[in-house]
Amino acid sequence: MPATQRNTAGRRRTLPDCRGPLAMPEPARYATGMITRLPSQPAVRGARSAVRGFLAVVATVALALAVAAPAGAQNSRKPENMLYLELTSGRVAIELYPDSAPKHVARIKELAREKFYDGIVFHRVIPGFMAQTGDPTGTGRGGSGKKLPAEFSRDLSFERGTIGMARTADPNSGDSQWFICFAPAPHLNGQYTIWGKVVEGMDLIDGIAPGEPPAQPDKIVSLRVAADVEGGK
Repeated sequence: MPATQRNTAGRRRTLPDCRGPLAMPEPARYATGMITRLPSQPAVRGARSAVRGFLAVVATVALALAVAAPAGAQNSRKPENMLYLELTSGRVAIELYPDSAPKHVARIKELAREKFYDGIVFHRVIPGFMAQTGDPTGTGRGGSGKKLPAEFSRDLSFERGTIGMARTADPNSGDSQWFICFAPAPHLNGQYTIWGKVVEGMDLIDGIAPGEPPAQPDKIVSLRVAADVEGGK
């Protein structure tokens, strides 16, 4: 799970801290000068044609990027690579990333099929950061008893809805606990394994009771592989 450290002022803060000032780029500075000669009309028409051609290429590339599947998520919308997280408030659909974190995805699916997560609470919920669950003891110290090797990815980043595996200081200590980000958390990139993302029902995740631990924690009603639910299992 995320740890704490002292900042330069000596105050303790939760890591990773998703709150703080945003670094804004400085305005570009352009050199100015005098125009000594106006271009001819043919030159102007040629320049305009070149600009239009360039813009057409840019638009084509942008469209291709917009429709392309994100890295690690190719072919993962199949029911076998989807989870249904049932909360008291409704269903949340989770897309799995078997290409990026095959061992984590396989273990989460295995635990889901064993009904391991049913009834487990969200024991650590920090508004604006993340909601953590997966500990059968509800204390943040428990697990399933099986450790997983880290599967960090350079192609995926922690965004709103991203699901990462909680761990101790040891990168290879992921077990059954995981967390869902409420907001982008780039400080986690490359430090925690990303194995999925919420694709439906993020508003229900937003409604999970906050606290460390919450006074009245929300719980997982059930977590199932979508293929099993749709197959009647």
